[in-house]
Amino acid sequence: MLEVKGISKHFGGVRALNDVSLHLDAGEVLALAGDNGAGKSTLIKVISGVHAPDTGVLTYMGQPLNANSPLQARNLGIETIYQDLALADNLNVGANIFLGREPMKPFFGLTKVIDRQKMLQESREVLHSLDIEIPESSLEQPVRNLSGGQRQAIAISRAIYWNAQLLIMDEPTAALGVPEQRKVLELIDKLRSQKIGIIFISHNLNDIFAASDRILVLRQGRVVGESKIGQTSREEVVSQMVSG
Repeated sequence: MLEVKGISKHFGGVRALNDVSLHLDAGEVLALAGDNGAGKSTLIKVISGVHAPDTGVLTYMGQPLNANSPLQARNLGIETIYQDLALADNLNVGANIFLGREPMKPFFGLTKVIDRQKMLQESREVLHSLDIEIPESSLEQPVRNLSGGQRQAIAISRAIYWNAQLLIMDEPTAALGVPEQRKVLELIDKLRSQKIGIIFISHNLNDIFAASDRILVLRQGRVVGESKIGQTSREEVVSQMVSG
């Protein structure tokens, strides 16, 4: 699904990425691990069109990936869910899933208005397809009233509704309680079964080992370790993060 070869990125005198390579298959969860400043955020921003690499090549679905903006990446099926989720707290579930892409319907033949009923119905269907349980009474409430886990689920649902094939998740379980973390991990497993490729960034090694198929360890902009989850340990990962 995705191949990154020899990516480097500099910001002035700072080398954020140095000859980084990775690959991701459909239906695979690849974890990115590393301390602060390891290059994780820069790497996902290169993949999602925020930054152009200085050197290297990206290939997506067998074609060169030259996304010059997050919008271009989204149009190709690459969605990024950042830790702040980018939800509009004052709007309901449907309005958030369709944010900026609201369906319209004719109004007395003179103009068009937002089709709120369609947004509500389509929201129900995408939530149901992912086995996400949000009470009917909560669908039309502002999302600020929902739990952290429900809000994370809405951000994921929005990406899937708009046909994401590659989902980048930045700290999806941060600031969640244990039951909500478990729900998010279950949702990741559901996405895997639907052949969605996932890049999963987390500081929580327990979540990484519970959710991922492979792990890529970065340190000071370089890849210092890569292995299948079943062939490594938390101790080895921490050692790679600290000493490379």
